[in-house]
Amino acid sequence: MGMTMTQKILAAHAGLDVVEAGQLIEANLDMVLGNDVTTPVAIHEMEKFNSQEVFDKDKIAMVLDHFTPNKDIKSAEHCKCVREYACAHNITNFFDVGEVGIEHALLPEKGLVVAGDAVIGADSHTCTYGALGAFSTGVGSTDMAAGMATGKAWFKVPSAIKFILTGKPAQWISGKDIILHIIGMIGVDGALYKSMEFVGDGIQYLSMDDRFTMANMAIEAGGKNGIFPVDDITIEYLKEHSVREYKVYEADADAEYDETYTIDLSQLKPTVAFPHLPENTKTIDEVGDIKIDQVVIGSCTNGHISDLRIAAEIMKGRKVAKGVRVIIIPATQAIYLQAMEEGLLRIFIEAGAIVSTPTCGPCLGGHMGILAAGERAVATTNRNFVGRMGHVDSEVYLASPAVAAASAIAGKISCPCQL
Repeated sequence: MGMTMTQKILAAHAGLDVVEAGQLIEANLDMVLGNDVTTPVAIHEMEKFNSQEVFDKDKIAMVLDHFTPNKDIKSAEHCKCVREYACAHNITNFFDVGEVGIEHALLPEKGLVVAGDAVIGADSHTCTYGALGAFSTGVGSTDMAAGMATGKAWFKVPSAIKFILTGKPAQWISGKDIILHIIGMIGVDGALYKSMEFVGDGIQYLSMDDRFTMANMAIEAGGKNGIFPVDDITIEYLKEHSVREYKVYEADADAEYDETYTIDLSQLKPTVAFPHLPENTKTIDEVGDIKIDQVVIGSCTNGHISDLRIAAEIMKGRKVAKGVRVIIIPATQAIYLQAMEEGLLRIFIEAGAIVSTPTCGPCLGGHMGILAAGERAVATTNRNFVGRMGHVDSEVYLASPAVAAASAIAGKISCPCQL
């Protein structure tokens, strides 16, 4: 029996010719990632080891992105812990305020992950890098510590689900709509500890940003990872952003999949996930009249330059509805600068929105837009659990940048075609 893309990458990193679903392996790692929330825990775990040296200072990334700029004393102490450790161990890829970005947008932009890599990160959305044809998955801080010390991690080889994407998406349909449709279809545990492999002729219409968004949210279906085949679009991105050599793995023709789904992208409609789970989806024509208090456009899921361009296109020459707060968060400093040079920030500010420094911020209820009881937000973030963005009696509706921007103008959940 053949192997899937994920299984081939894991086999190569375990030094094996073949692996199969359910097999326990130890794999060499190309990158170990942590942020300001999870890295201090890993550092304290490292202190328990006989050797506290890192396995490779170039293959560890520490990104201070969740509660930065520091929102309180505790977050400042966490960042200080990471900062001092990174300095003491000469960690090459340490990103602090001024050069920081949201980690899962920053690492691909910096060329730190390429096709064929095996990556772990102490953050569940580490699965983002599957867009590049890499195996990447989230782990706990203890596993991060072990990875920092040894450069290895234990895995149970996942089985896989194949998603065949066909057709060309209509206007305003993005990777966010596609992945929300899929999660709504299979549920938040529909891919539990499985690899979600996206294939088909429809992929040619998906930008790298679309793919990052979809791979990012594989975890919201319970997936171990999400992964895309490496095509010309991927290779162009890799050549632009990285000097590292990459390796292309392709699934065997006789690879085994637990399920196969075919999705005609041309038939999809703008999709919104209602509280309090990403699987609770409705298409825009099923939404009804839902007034909102806040809109957040950003996060590791949808803070890319293409996301900001879409939002600006819709908001240009219009005003944010009275009573609605709109927060725009470019995912990295480079994206922020590009948005400024393209005049997007002026459009947002003239429309009545604010623009934040790159941060995870409100996505996890950190800062920069916490909700009060009874408030509703439309967000391009990836989770809408109870209390995710603030008070347990607040509500978060997940949507694409197009829907979020249109909702900001309308004052209720809307899509551009309804303006």
